[in-house]
Amino acid sequence: MATAAAAVLLSPPPSSAAKTPLPTASHHSFPSKIPAGARPPTTKLFASSSSSSSSSRTLSPKSPPTSAAAEEERVFFDGGAHYGDLLANLLLGFTLLWLPLTLAAVSRAFFLRYRFTNRRVTVISGFTGQDRSDFPYSSIQDVQVVPRFIGEWGDLVITLKDGTKVDLRSVPKFREIADYCLSMADGSRRGSEEKRGGGPRGF
Repeated sequence: MATAAAAVLLSPPPSSAAKTPLPTASHHSFPSKIPAGARPPTTKLFASSSSSSSSSRTLSPKSPPTSAAAEEERVFFDGGAHYGDLLANLLLGFTLLWLPLTLAAVSRAFFLRYRFTNRRVTVISGFTGQDRSDFPYSSIQDVQVVPRFIGEWGDLVITLKDGTKVDLRSVPKFREIADYCLSMADGSRRGSEEKRGGGPRGF
């Protein structure tokens, strides 16, 4: 009887019977294939740079277009003395009296150059063209022409406002160039008068 009572006391109650544990997932259930000491693989994300570049790109304001006519210097005439001046003086250079004039014609033909643009008059001389003189049309007071050799070429005598006279010898198309210089001088004079008067005045 005592043995039976002890067995009853030692046996656990029916409610405290051991329950079967549910299988739980553990990180030890799946062995890792990564070797020991190696870094785990990382996932790289590549983003397109089109949106970032477009967002970071700043549009600079366009500079106002400058007038090409105001910057460009147009050449009306660019050349040396008329070739007829050299030929005529070479033919007459056989006489000793005409020899100095022949040498002057040779010097003009090879070492003298005239340039008339819409801004200035330029005279280039010298063996290498190092001697150069420029003056604008606004400084011209008067222009006179002297025809040479039945009008094939001629001389221009340009008088500046300060009294200086510029003598251009054996100029081709001397009449057209003289008219061009006078028209440019009148245009620059009218422009300066309009600036001083605050613009054109009406009647």
